[in-house]
Amino acid sequence: MSDDEAHGVHDYTADPRNADILISVNGELKKRDEASVSVFDSGYILGDGVWEGLRVKDGGIAFLPEHLKRLYAGAKTIDMDIGLTKEELTARLFDCLKANQMQDGVHIRLMVTRGIKKTPYQGPRFTIGKATIVIIPEYKSPVPEIIDRGQSLFTVHVRRTGPAEQDQKLNSHSKLNCILACIQAEKAGADEALMLDPAGFVATCNSTHFFIVRDGEVWTSPPEYCLGGITRGNILKVCREAGIPAIEKRFSLFDVYSADEVFITGTFAGVSPVREVDGREIEHLNGPVTQRIRALYQTYVAQNLTPIS
Repeated sequence: MSDDEAHGVHDYTADPRNADILISVNGELKKRDEASVSVFDSGYILGDGVWEGLRVKDGGIAFLPEHLKRLYAGAKTIDMDIGLTKEELTARLFDCLKANQMQDGVHIRLMVTRGIKKTPYQGPRFTIGKATIVIIPEYKSPVPEIIDRGQSLFTVHVRRTGPAEQDQKLNSHSKLNCILACIQAEKAGADEALMLDPAGFVATCNSTHFFIVRDGEVWTSPPEYCLGGITRGNILKVCREAGIPAIEKRFSLFDVYSADEVFITGTFAGVSPVREVDGREIEHLNGPVTQRIRALYQTYVAQNLTPIS
């Protein structure tokens, strides 16, 4: 992928090995072009389910306990029985990775839906059978140019909702508001959407978490209007342990446009610098604080791997 084509933090370097991966569908390993779920599945019909993105590095899964905690909390929130204990689901993850002989440079999409419906209707009582569990492991590495060129963000009109509408801490299959935000940002020629909360303060991005650096301090929005990001929490942790002031507070676009540095975070790409927001060029692209935080985070990842066994 060329530099001109690299435009999103989730863009990745193509890997021919992905053509032959085995995908786990309810514990059965299927070839990529044979893996499928029913058109009556709750996830297909309604987006009824929860999911996690996981990274495999150096023979282990990064922050696996934290991801499973969030997955099971989401399932309980929507009153869905995953049907496996955390230990059983972990074993299924490991079995899939071992079948593919995967040890490093892998991204996993773990998806759990409520299961098959006897007819297309939203009521959970129309579900028959157990939850559908799909594990898709792929060799994925972020495009190297992403760090060098930085991300461009565009503030969209689509807002993050509060818990009275749909709690943003729920990592649900249904991501329509984020998709609409993503579309608007792409139409504006940006890489990612910056989303505001109902009062107009900065909330988060459509698929990543948002941070700014001002006078040596790292700011991010409070958790009320964003997903409880695993990477977000870890960035706050490593900053505070390293003596970098890391503050959760409400702030506006005024603070963003005049920030010293801006970066976004996520499971896939880790820490990615931002070069501009709404056409305003950020003063320091991949500045010293961003670089330090990226190094601290990479060390922390290496210390928090669950070995594949």
